[in-house]
Amino acid sequence: MALDVYRRKRDFKSTREPAGADAASGTGDAYLIQKHDARRLHYDLRLEMDGVLKSWAVTKGPSLVPGEKRLAVHVEDHPLEYGDFEGTIPKGDYGGGSVIVWDRGSWSPIGDAARGFAKGHLEFEIHGEKLHGRWHLVRMAGKRGEKRENWLLIKGDDDEARAEDAPDILEERPESVKTGRLVEQVAGEEPGWSSKTGKIERDEPQEETTVVVDPSKIRKARKGPLPAFTPPALATLSAKAPAGTRWVHEIKFDGYRLLARIEAGRVKLLTRSGLDWTKKFGKQVIAALQALPAGTALIDGELVVEGPAGASDFSALQADLSEGRSDRFTYYAFDLLHLDGYDLTGAALLDRKAALETLLGAADGPIKYSAHFEDDGGLVLQHACRLSLEGVVSKQKDAPYASGRGKGWIKSKCVERQEFVIGGFTPSSTSRNAIGSLALGVHEGDELRYVGRVGTGFTATVAERLFARLERIRTKEAPFAGRLTADEARGLRYVRPELVAEIEFRAWTGDHHLRHASFRGLREDKPAEEVVRENATAAPSKPAPRPAVKLTHPERLYWPEDGVTKEGLADYYMEVWPRIAPFIVARPLSLLRCPGGLAAQCFFQKHAWKGASASIIQTPDPKDPSAEALLSINDRAGLLGLVQGGVLEIHPWGSTLAAIETPDMIIMDLDPGEGVDWETVISAALEVKRRLEEAGLAAFVKTSGGKGLHVVSPLKPSAGWEATKAFTKAMADSMAADEPDKFVATVTKAKRGGKILVDYLRNGRGATAVAPYSTRARAGAGVSMPLAWEELGSAIGPAYFTVANTPSRLAALKSDPWEDFRAAAKPIPEGAGDKAPARRKRG
Repeated sequence: MALDVYRRKRDFKSTREPAGADAASGTGDAYLIQKHDARRLHYDLRLEMDGVLKSWAVTKGPSLVPGEKRLAVHVEDHPLEYGDFEGTIPKGDYGGGSVIVWDRGSWSPIGDAARGFAKGHLEFEIHGEKLHGRWHLVRMAGKRGEKRENWLLIKGDDDEARAEDAPDILEERPESVKTGRLVEQVAGEEPGWSSKTGKIERDEPQEETTVVVDPSKIRKARKGPLPAFTPPALATLSAKAPAGTRWVHEIKFDGYRLLARIEAGRVKLLTRSGLDWTKKFGKQVIAALQALPAGTALIDGELVVEGPAGASDFSALQADLSEGRSDRFTYYAFDLLHLDGYDLTGAALLDRKAALETLLGAADGPIKYSAHFEDDGGLVLQHACRLSLEGVVSKQKDAPYASGRGKGWIKSKCVERQEFVIGGFTPSSTSRNAIGSLALGVHEGDELRYVGRVGTGFTATVAERLFARLERIRTKEAPFAGRLTADEARGLRYVRPELVAEIEFRAWTGDHHLRHASFRGLREDKPAEEVVRENATAAPSKPAPRPAVKLTHPERLYWPEDGVTKEGLADYYMEVWPRIAPFIVARPLSLLRCPGGLAAQCFFQKHAWKGASASIIQTPDPKDPSAEALLSINDRAGLLGLVQGGVLEIHPWGSTLAAIETPDMIIMDLDPGEGVDWETVISAALEVKRRLEEAGLAAFVKTSGGKGLHVVSPLKPSAGWEATKAFTKAMADSMAADEPDKFVATVTKAKRGGKILVDYLRNGRGATAVAPYSTRARAGAGVSMPLAWEELGSAIGPAYFTVANTPSRLAALKSDPWEDFRAAAKPIPEGAGDKAPARRKRG
């Protein structure tokens, strides 16, 4: 039932809050805000939907300044009767404190309320006694494992909005609209009487309590001392996640596995081999563990650093450790082995996790509970892989905790990834005192077997630190069993096989070497002698031979802060070639070149340059044969020629060379100004889609790899450039005219803050937009990624996909979201440029 959570959290024998009737479908429009002075003062926004009050706790209260974002935490549904509640909730009860009805009235959605709520962008008007006008509720992208759902409450720019220096409505009107009382008066008046309302019922105050777990109540818990160390449970690798109701599934983290040992306020962080790494991770994680309501505890978890998209990133963790930075560390706890004198390893997993979740209820900041999913394992893994996460760990829900590697925990990976022993290195040819590549091996019995090199994934700083460290352990003798070939041994400096590197790679080749490997970091928590080849999740691959295009200085860092080298970019483009080829082959190209990488100068190039690869084609412009030739490519060799030339962005024309005057696609670039949230950009893309479809055209969507979205429509090449541009201009102008507070259609318009530029200028002759799957010359090494429309949401932002994570997404897709792109091509409707589809009337 919709009110189950609400009722479960309250003891109605203690609190005067209404239990409420069971929710029923309804079309009411009640709105209210209750000022709630609990542990922290906040304002509870409630909107009537589907027979209940949908509720958000607005931490700082609403602001009348347009565009100012106020955090609104989505909480449980409340009964309709709660709209009349004003009074005191006893301390010790859920939400204990004083409540007044600060504002009330009605609300009306703009558009479909149910659809907006589901999509995470609810636009509406308030008709209250204090608040009026247009408002937005926008759901934020959640971090993995985060239990609460965060939204933003934002005032629309209308006649009811106020300037930043205007009076604050919260200070101007602090009183209850029901009784005129202040929230302080509700708490401060004598028990049993109010000067405003007469007799009131008050409960005796109770001491605020902290929920404490009683381990003796956990089935199969047994008394026992806190162990000094317990070897952790390890997961067995499987190509597929297990199915069935016996299993639950957790997202696989990309960090350091650590046991947190707590005893009388002293905390130790122990690696999976028992090393004490407490001092490595600063004070914040330790302080949060010390604050847990436990005398003794042993918690199993993983310490990570999360990137901008919310996914854990081992390379970022390594960088933070190297720089002495500790403000981004998060410890995800996923198991509880001991608590307050009781050994819990014999208890069922779900019982241990329930106790852990309760224990962590008081934790904040860097300590988080690792949630699990009870859906089908294959579906969980598929979703994780589409989001380019590392994989899934599946666990038997009723099993005890078993140290070592067993069948009770199964790990299923989205990417091939494991540890390798470093047996040698080559120096960089572009930087003194830095490495260019690492030679890797795995143990087979007592021998170290060579498996190939890795030449990308190192930032400039990491390359220099590895050079200094490896120089100290150099040796004249090769540590690898057997003799290396001349190519394998060329330039190698051998080292003692003591260091372990974590490497991500695409596959094993037929000769047992790594294909498209990328360095992720050193694994100092695992002894080198334990490194063996894990079972591969797929059969050895037979990659097509790379075209004979020489890459000079392959270790040159194109994205210095992200560790993507020229070799890494070449690997990426060879991986995505089948998908990018239809959008860049045999088309005129404009290229953003950064020959020295992002740290050096970047510039657009539309014509040939000295030393350009012979695989880059030059074709005269038929409209101006005397001008410099246009550039294009026909094959993989041409694409590698672009990589060699330092091309970090590929911008094709919207037409092919064979039909250069009749475009075969249009692109509407949605470029958000300052203050525009991601959900608003998504809403704009859906509006473009609707208008295109009303004109009889298909619509496809991709991230820009930068800030916005591109909506692309395939065309049958019949209309010329002028007609195509006129059609897109009319659409952009129409959107700006229909919703001037949301859209602008002119690049030079002075006030773009808070609005989206609908950029139609990508559709003129010689104008271009970045190609699907092209990289972007921006920090993060982002990629412009084609999506299915149903993938649009808060989980995927405009620069979510990168050189590093795109291949794993593509490998996980069962079908290409743009598979029918060319088949969906239609001609632009005749005369469509005169009148583009208008805004749909609301009603």
